[in-house]
Amino acid sequence: MPASDRATGRSSARTNPTSRMAWVVPDASRATAPRARAAPKGAAATSSGFASALRAFLAYVRIECGLAPATIAAYGRDLDDLVADLSARGVTAPAATEPAHLVEHVRFLSRDRSLDPATIVRHVSTVRVFFRFLHASNLIPSNPARLLERPTKWRKLPGVISPVQMKKLIDAPSPDNSDLWERDRAILELMYAAGLRASEVGSVRLNQWFPTIQSLHVVGKGSKQRVVPVGTPAAQALTRWLEEVRPAIVGGDEVRADHRLFVSNRGRPLERVAVWMLVKKYAAVAGLHDVHPHVLRHSFATDLLRGGCDLRTVQEFLGHASVVTTQIYTHVDKSRLREVAAKFHPRFAR
Repeated sequence: MPASDRATGRSSARTNPTSRMAWVVPDASRATAPRARAAPKGAAATSSGFASALRAFLAYVRIECGLAPATIAAYGRDLDDLVADLSARGVTAPAATEPAHLVEHVRFLSRDRSLDPATIVRHVSTVRVFFRFLHASNLIPSNPARLLERPTKWRKLPGVISPVQMKKLIDAPSPDNSDLWERDRAILELMYAAGLRASEVGSVRLNQWFPTIQSLHVVGKGSKQRVVPVGTPAAQALTRWLEEVRPAIVGGDEVRADHRLFVSNRGRPLERVAVWMLVKKYAAVAGLHDVHPHVLRHSFATDLLRGGCDLRTVQEFLGHASVVTTQIYTHVDKSRLREVAAKFHPRFAR
């Protein structure tokens, strides 16, 4: 269940689909229209009619729901877009918002902003949970988003690379292309060995690495924690970085480094965007295309399943709240499914 629905206890009751507000896909003739820009940051907070409602909502999801800072920031951006669009339509307060306004807003996101369907799904989730909260808190008389239907989102199979390609990627950092090649190789090794997200790479701290047992304590989305064992190649690369390179960069100033495992060349915490650029850089060096940080995570999970690991264990490694999220990886390696059927089904063609 999405975090947006968990935040307000979404009901499982279904309404007659014909009575729900439809999400309308724009016609092809408008596909070439210039893309509208996103609303300025803080647009909702500076709107006199929406400011107090926004403060109450963000405090609720931060304190009572305990959502991650990145999730709260995404809510804020979505609501900035919503308020800017509603203001342009003459709607200046939550109580004045009608269902038709929200339908037009979703059309605006698709037609004028040309957003990806997955992004629109997130926008709609934000709108639904925002107005559900306001109505439950008696800040508005009725919920205009009650019948707002989220568009169906096709689940794309995750992109992966083969073990041979992964070795090329991990071996790409060298003294010829980076002064911090030991750090970069340690990052790539760790991302593949532990299935880390880009944000997790930048946030992990020194005291979360346990070299004796070669394990990493990771705090992921929604502050969910997991302990992931790390293989010897990744552990060795990490040891080289920590013992031979990092001390000279940090210079003993752990306050500036915020005790992070990985730091920039100036000894500051490594940002998520820097991790993203690092992966793209070495993918190009290795001659690989369409490789980004999550491809390493996808490949980690797929290779575990291909090697015979059970789905529940992979879920634990990845830190997924539900095994349903992990199931997508079973569709990536069909050969594994065939091997299992051939081994255990009595009448499977051999």
